[in-house]
Amino acid sequence: MTKIKLIVVFLSFALLQSCVTIKQGEVGVKRQFGKFSDNGYTEGLKVYNPFTTQIITITTQTENLEVGLNIPSKEGLNIFSEVSILYNVDPKLAPDLLRNIGVDYEDKVILPIFRSAVADISANYLAKDMHTGQRSAIEASIKERMESYLQDKGIRLEAVLLKSIQLPKSLSAAIEQKLEAEQQAERMNFILTQSEREAQVKRIEAAGIRDAQLIIAEGLDDKILQFKSIEAFEKLSTSNNSKIIISDGDMPIILSDK
Repeated sequence: MTKIKLIVVFLSFALLQSCVTIKQGEVGVKRQFGKFSDNGYTEGLKVYNPFTTQIITITTQTENLEVGLNIPSKEGLNIFSEVSILYNVDPKLAPDLLRNIGVDYEDKVILPIFRSAVADISANYLAKDMHTGQRSAIEASIKERMESYLQDKGIRLEAVLLKSIQLPKSLSAAIEQKLEAEQQAERMNFILTQSEREAQVKRIEAAGIRDAQLIIAEGLDDKILQFKSIEAFEKLSTSNNSKIIISDGDMPIILSDK
């Protein structure tokens, strides 16, 4: 009875060792007698002979490889940055990846190619460019350079992201001072422009008043003044108050009102 239990345990152990479950987002590659097969396995339960065969699983989901390094700039400064390399493995090329490079493809291929691409690309940019809108251009150039080396190796790059750029303190202070000076200059230009607009409005208003006065002065001839004088006499004649008026016949002048 004991021997039967031992046999059952042994068979159960052997059966467990000869099965592998490939999950979604993974690809399995069979290696038999040290030789990789040309096709990968998709998700599901796979049975194999553990004495002659091994199934290696690789994730095909997006991987985030984070790297911290000093990036050289055009002026010779070293800028520390944390970088995220987003990539995934092509399931169809997974057998070639394991056959030609191995399971440690991050250390053997991705990181060396990344460091070389960073050194080549960042040396064309100033340190301040890495802290401004030029960062996206640097990221795109690094990704493009890496893709030229990783082509047909089974690794697909999704993005290269420069994070937490740390400039030297002296350079960072100089950039902040420059940005502050530019902002102050923009504020002064705005104030000057506003003042010029207000002055222009006042000049236009003054010109309108002047033109109106000229028009009125030109239109006040003797006949109009005589007509206005008659209107004034008519209004005075309808008043109930007694008044002393002196007139030369043209304009009434009130001396007193009783």
